[in-house]
Amino acid sequence: MTSGQSPSLIKVAVARPVTDTFTYLVPAELSAARLPGMRLKVPFGRGQALGFSLGPADEPSAEVRRRLKPVAQVLEATPALDSSILALAGFASTHYRHPLGEVLKAALPPGLNLPRSAPVPRESVGTTIVELLPEVTPDALKRAPALRATLTYLQAVGGVATIDQVAMAVDRGRANIRKLLERGFLRLTVAEPSSTDVSRSVFALGAPPIPTPEQAAALATLEEALKKQRFQTFLLHGVTGSGKTEVYLRLVANGLARRLGALILVPEIALTPQLIGRFQARFGQKVALLHSGLKDSERLAEWQRLRRGAAKIAVGVRSAVWAPVQDLGIIIVDEEHDSSFKQEEKLRYQARDLAVVRAQQSQCLVVLGSATPSLESLENVRRNRYQIVELLHRVDDRPMPSIEVIDLRKARPRQPEATDEAPVLSLQARDAIAATLASRQQVILFLNRRGHATFVTCEVCGASVRCTDCDVCLTFHLSTERLECHYCGKWQPLPRECVACGGPLLQLGLGTERIERELAEAFPQARIARLDRDAAKSASDITDILTRFANRELDLLVGTQMVAKGHD
Repeated sequence: MTSGQSPSLIKVAVARPVTDTFTYLVPAELSAARLPGMRLKVPFGRGQALGFSLGPADEPSAEVRRRLKPVAQVLEATPALDSSILALAGFASTHYRHPLGEVLKAALPPGLNLPRSAPVPRESVGTTIVELLPEVTPDALKRAPALRATLTYLQAVGGVATIDQVAMAVDRGRANIRKLLERGFLRLTVAEPSSTDVSRSVFALGAPPIPTPEQAAALATLEEALKKQRFQTFLLHGVTGSGKTEVYLRLVANGLARRLGALILVPEIALTPQLIGRFQARFGQKVALLHSGLKDSERLAEWQRLRRGAAKIAVGVRSAVWAPVQDLGIIIVDEEHDSSFKQEEKLRYQARDLAVVRAQQSQCLVVLGSATPSLESLENVRRNRYQIVELLHRVDDRPMPSIEVIDLRKARPRQPEATDEAPVLSLQARDAIAATLASRQQVILFLNRRGHATFVTCEVCGASVRCTDCDVCLTFHLSTERLECHYCGKWQPLPRECVACGGPLLQLGLGTERIERELAEAFPQARIARLDRDAAKSASDITDILTRFANRELDLLVGTQMVAKGHD
């Protein structure tokens, strides 16, 4: 800018709940602010706010120009958001009717979503590896569930993992490691940065399995589309156990060979540990994880690795749809039907749909995988918007499970056993469980209801106990002996009688607590655990229960949808 020339103007999206964009002056010393995607500190109202440069602005009238304010600070040397993320945010802002500045803020990790300078990237000085001593077992820590969860995780992955991997898998993983080191349960070694792909040796799974004919045919179709490097959407409809994950892995490997990045979206990290572990095992340090279970500094570090190109594969939950993957060539949405891909707070969006839009804008391949595809995806297949690829058979030709529908009105045991309540499990179910336990195999029981009884009603007047805020029936939880609302969290003690007429109360309906209690009475020698939001309140609890089940320390596992997420 020459002496005497007026300052240039830029259009800025401010991270505040306002729908308009604003024009600011760019002083000569802050010329970098003109780059689209640059994070800025700008005066706004009576204070200052985080803003995002959208590039040059149109020249206003002289009167308006005199009232314009200059940019206060450029917050980093290079743009935080590239053109693809700006385009995706622009679509989301318009489609979901949300302020653009707040959409752009939501696309950034903690540390970059505030009006302050970017934290210095954490440089790797080596990879610290945690090793479980051979003589140590989780049973030594029965009274310390958090430490036990760390040990069971290490035991499940072969006794060795990096500190970062433990921290991502278990709540307070780093603190737990320090305590276990003090007790002499672990030892540490440090690998040099040059020995890359530590995860490959840590989670070594042996040679990749040979694809089945169906997998090979699906891969051939997808890899042919990948070669074209243009937008195309595939619905990978594979029955449970057909090997969809191996198709993902080989497709991503093919993309890496072409120097293309990959984005993999999963419903919940805590409920899909095997998929995450297999990606880390196959691709090592090329994988970056993005989810809320990480510390803010860890999420920022993973995000920065992606932006620098040090990691080429992003694996995460719905918010990872904004991940800055370089040279993006493949987007995979696993369990695309899952409702977890819907963001219900603040910026409301459907991550699966945004993934398709991002693939269209980036001209890359997108694969939506599911054993039970959503109706929207099936309709898009019918309209020839999506192409379907099917895996109709399980790996190794394992037979599909037999399904038997039992009418409990006829099959329920007539005489209650050891309880005043009528048994829930049918005689057929009890016999099948007994036979399975006798053959030293494990059983999973799924019921999508928490608690002991789903509602409490008066035997005389029929009035039910309802939430005063949500007007839904309260669920009775036997473990806490109280009624809870599963929508707002409000709770109250179980009344002794009906508040309306004083009549006796009946506990009707059933939940996982009641199933667990009945199983304990019917199979007193069995080792039983419950997996729902009441029994597993943290990622550590989930990891502990699943690894104990994987290690055959449990015989029966009863739970909600947590037990139905593709655990092998």
